[in-house]
Amino acid sequence: MQENRVSRWYFGGVSSSAAACVTHPLDLIKVHLQTQQEVRMRMIGMTLNVVRREGFLALYSGLTASLCRQMTYSLSRFAIYETVRDKMKRKNKGPMPFHQKVLLGAFAGFTGGFIGTPTDLVNVRMQNDVKMAAEFRRNYAHVFDGLLRICKEEGLRKLFSGASMASSRGALVSVGQLACYDQSKELVLATGYLTDNIFTHFLASVFAGGSATILCQPLDVVKTRLMNSEVQYGSVSHCLTETAKLGPNAFYKGLVPAAIRLIPHTVLTFIFLEQLKQHFGELVIT
Repeated sequence: MQENRVSRWYFGGVSSSAAACVTHPLDLIKVHLQTQQEVRMRMIGMTLNVVRREGFLALYSGLTASLCRQMTYSLSRFAIYETVRDKMKRKNKGPMPFHQKVLLGAFAGFTGGFIGTPTDLVNVRMQNDVKMAAEFRRNYAHVFDGLLRICKEEGLRKLFSGASMASSRGALVSVGQLACYDQSKELVLATGYLTDNIFTHFLASVFAGGSATILCQPLDVVKTRLMNSEVQYGSVSHCLTETAKLGPNAFYKGLVPAAIRLIPHTVLTFIFLEQLKQHFGELVIT
């Protein structure tokens, strides 16, 4: 008989929220870069421009929406993935095969992406407000103000604008983060050189963050453009066509800031998650 601690269903949302507090400025700059019609500014230039025009705190514009998104989108996908994975692990007396992790991660991410679409929409708009002229700003006071105003001014269906893209992106991110993290952690531990410690979690999460960035960047660009527009794009295919006209590089616009944001976010999320699991996880006897 052996005692193990497993993650509680809400640990993923808490870990992702804590990581978002650190990486939010990078996420904001990524959104600004992706919503440029032409490549006019790079990452450092955009950051300096935001700080110069609006002040340092403008880098945290939309933080309430970002946290609310993590507590819907990330909480859902982590809860689904880890609950099913742990049950399968106990049932099969061993880890799941990689292809099953990929399928489970895709399903969990797709579901979480759909659930988190409304808060993601408000998050993108609040972040993009900073670079718009004063007369065109939406000026949402907070995430719930944004949700209510979108319902009143644009209708309930607008809350799920870009839901297909958000769900597809969520599936790809979760394959990159959840499935690749588990697999890389298992491979690192199997070498026998490292134990289940923070350094192992760091190595596995760096690989997972890089995989997630490359997989989801094209969809992330399209999703951001869809959510930030009111009339500009009539459908997903229209957005894809218009983005493609800017050239193939347009789909990887903001790749460096996306990697700089997503990799640290992934690393922090999994380090926080592993610490929560080790100290406060549910005790299971196997």
